Amino acid sequence: MNAPTAKPTVAQQALAYQYTSRINQPIREYSLLEQSLLFGELSAIAYLPENAAKDAAKEIGFSECEFFDRDGSQAYIVGNELDCVVACRGTEPNEWNDIKADANAISALAETIGRVHRGFKQEVDDLWPRLEQALLSNSRPVWFAGHSLGGAMATICAGRCMLSHIKSNPEGLFTFGSPRVGDKRYINYCKIKHYRWVHNNDIVTRVPPPWMGYKHGGTEMYLNANGKLRRMTRWQRSKDRWRGFIRGLRQGRIDHFSDHSLVQYIDCIRNELDSGSKK
Repeated sequence: MNAPTAKPTVAQQALAYQYTSRINQPIREYSLLEQSLLFGELSAIAYLPENAAKDAAKEIGFSECEFFDRDGSQAYIVGNELDCVVACRGTEPNEWNDIKADANAISALAETIGRVHRGFKQEVDDLWPRLEQALLSNSRPVWFAGHSLGGAMATICAGRCMLSHIKSNPEGLFTFGSPRVGDKRYINYCKIKHYRWVHNNDIVTRVPPPWMGYKHGGTEMYLNANGKLRRMTRWQRSKDRWRGFIRGLRQGRIDHFSDHSLVQYIDCIRNELDSGSKK
């Protein structure tokens, strides 16, 4: 009997992925879906080793690409003449620091107002001083993006950027499969244009639980069981999640985990673009 094939890691999927975004004008001039595809791909690039990330970023249109690593907390800053993007690396199952950060749901006082997830805050505490130093002289629009833990880190980094001496305030924040980050006071304080992508039953978007005081922020961009961008009532969402869960069982998978795949997020967004959506 053949041994089961190991599931590719996020980094392996990102390395094999064909990046299609190409930019030649300010990011703010692209449509929301075009921006979402771009930041989804940059969130995938954040998982790559440095040389591969530089090649992929250059292909998209960013000649600058710098890697930051502090005790397992990692991010890239990519840029061109028009824009600058901070893309935070998300959860890799083999990285103990990432697992510990996800599991540590106790809150801590935020650097701004309110409380945030202590594990996510500690990840940013490790990395932010270096990111801030690199951004201090930046006068271009600065964007933040990330998947999974990277989305949580990007959210906190964007909030700190607002308080920093960095010349430019956050232009926007795009997260994919991000957990809840902070409490109501924190979310209400961070007035950042935030587009928060959620794919059907993605389990990471449901933690930490609301009963612990955590809230989601931003504008939710919900992908249904068919991977389509839809606005739904709570009742419609409940039915859609059951539909996705049952379909996953019939296909021999638990979609609470498979829906967290960043590549699936990117593919769904690209399909929305290809279908001619005007969003």
